[in-house]
Amino acid sequence: MIGVLEDPTQPFRKNSRRVAAAAAVVIALSAPAYAADLRLPVKEAPPPIPVFSWTGLYIGANAGWGSSRNCWDLVPPTPVPPALLGPEGCHDATGAVAGGQIGYRWQTGTWVLGLEAQGNWADLNGSKVSPPFPTTTNRSRIEAFGLFTGQAGWAVQNALLYVKGGAAVADSRFRYTDNATGTVLGAANDTRWGATAGVGLEYGFAPNWSVAVEYDHLFMPNRTHDFVSPAGLYAGTVAIRQDVDLVTARVNYRFGGPVVAKY
Repeated sequence: MIGVLEDPTQPFRKNSRRVAAAAAVVIALSAPAYAADLRLPVKEAPPPIPVFSWTGLYIGANAGWGSSRNCWDLVPPTPVPPALLGPEGCHDATGAVAGGQIGYRWQTGTWVLGLEAQGNWADLNGSKVSPPFPTTTNRSRIEAFGLFTGQAGWAVQNALLYVKGGAAVADSRFRYTDNATGTVLGAANDTRWGATAGVGLEYGFAPNWSVAVEYDHLFMPNRTHDFVSPAGLYAGTVAIRQDVDLVTARVNYRFGGPVVAKY
């Protein structure tokens, strides 16, 4: 009787099945790790960008140059012939100014509103020989001034363009002197209130520090003054028109205004 021979490839088929099963297990176990490798890396959120704010109380100093236009008119009851009454001409009083300012600003969006008080020492001097009295010289001097203003500005981050306006006060001295001796023949002092308007450009170079350049014009009203001699005697009446132009550089320190985080 002839026996049935075994298939000689049967062991190989069994081994192949075992290998395939093992491979399937390996693939199944490695699939999550492979899928994790395919995920895009997650980036961390960038740090917030600080946004400059103009809100807060500030204090600062300023210095610059000023020019005052002074026009004199000799008027009654000055005891001179009528032909000598009238204009005595105009002259400019120029010089340095220096002082300080304090204020508060509020920022909403790109708009900035504020209030400020400024006080300055001044040395604005000028003179002109009097046409009707050529042996005498008219002299004008501003020794101090103050500004009390409101502000409105437009900000782009740490750059601020603003306009300002309000009240102004100036402390002035007027003299006329003898040309030959320099002796004061008549004098009048004046503290004059008026109005002011100006414009400025300010730049924040650090979180709490800023620098600016500013122009201001002072509109001072006409005033009439009785001049008095050094002996206390009446020495004539003069109507004086006056205005002032100022250009100053400023530096400010702002206290604790908020810095808003922006992503």
